[in-house]
Amino acid sequence: MAQIEIKNLHKTFKTDAVLKGLSLSVDKGEIVTLFGPSGTGKTVLLRLIAGIYPPDAGTIRLRSQDVSGSPPDKRGIGMAFQNFALFPHMTARDNIASALTARKTNAGEIARKVQAVAQLLKIGHVLGHSPRELSNGQKQRTALARALVADPDILLLDDPLRNVDAKLRYEMRLELPALLKRVGSTVLYVTQDFKEAMALGDRVAVLLDGQIAQCDTPARIYAQPANVGVARLFGDPTLNLIEVAPQLVDGAPEIRLGGSRIRLPAGYSAAAGGRYLLGLRPEALRLVDAPAPGTVAVELVAVTPLNEKSVLLLTMQGGEELLASEAGDRDEPRRTGPAHVALDLDALLLFERESGRRFIPAENGEVAHERIAITSHR
Repeated sequence: MAQIEIKNLHKTFKTDAVLKGLSLSVDKGEIVTLFGPSGTGKTVLLRLIAGIYPPDAGTIRLRSQDVSGSPPDKRGIGMAFQNFALFPHMTARDNIASALTARKTNAGEIARKVQAVAQLLKIGHVLGHSPRELSNGQKQRTALARALVADPDILLLDDPLRNVDAKLRYEMRLELPALLKRVGSTVLYVTQDFKEAMALGDRVAVLLDGQIAQCDTPARIYAQPANVGVARLFGDPTLNLIEVAPQLVDGAPEIRLGGSRIRLPAGYSAAAGGRYLLGLRPEALRLVDAPAPGTVAVELVAVTPLNEKSVLLLTMQGGEELLASEAGDRDEPRRTGPAHVALDLDALLLFERESGRRFIPAENGEVAHERIAITSHR
């Protein structure tokens, strides 16, 4: 059963249409990360759900009840704001405890819960400090602790690790999902970090142009993006995109790439005659020792070591650039110069040039040109 159900939500500020018919459903106990570029309306959506802003149109249902017109304090939601929103006259301990105090929880239970959540978030040593004595990272964790301490069944988190240092952010990515699952909250978690979105979410909801462009598991979002806009947001280095025009040669689909003919799997036959963008993840490109059918001649321009991997800058015939990545455990560094690259055809992506939608290859070579489903619920 959906704990959060949003249908056809619209919100405009003056002349700026932020949300344009957005729909999204979050199941009970599920963690959905809401991901998208800055300014796409992620925080606005949370504030609409919390009751801080009224929607212009559409419905918001929490626990199967329409909450239109319900004030924030009647919605029973825990929320950690991006701007902390801590009470300046209270210590960190009292800020965290405020939700429990409002419920008239007994003092012993309050002390136990505050200490437990503070220990998890590594702020136990600053519980006696006022907000002005806290770093931004400590303020952020205090706000998160306040949202978590009352074990809310619905939790809205607005980029709660944004100001946390890199080491603690990494640790929290590992620890926070387990904590949220243990509490059993239904969570909508905003982030601008695609790695965080994929690490924390049971599903990732990608917000683009005022709507959910795709909502799916992290693995499918990465391997089967609904469109080129979604695909570009995931991956480090980013996706390679090359204009191609597939043709049927001897009954099989082929493309021209850097002066080479690359035969595609039979399922791409229906793409022949169209204009597309070929999407290649850097890890789908592999340098090989010698030319072979299906490889592309390139010039290895530069190698950038990035700890566990290296990023390779390649140029094809005509000067078009590609980025490839490989494990950074080679005995000897690669030398720049002429090389050849093989493509993992199972990992290629093909997007319609005009619409940006992903072309879905037919199975068993059957002709098909369907659209990927843009799901907002299971």
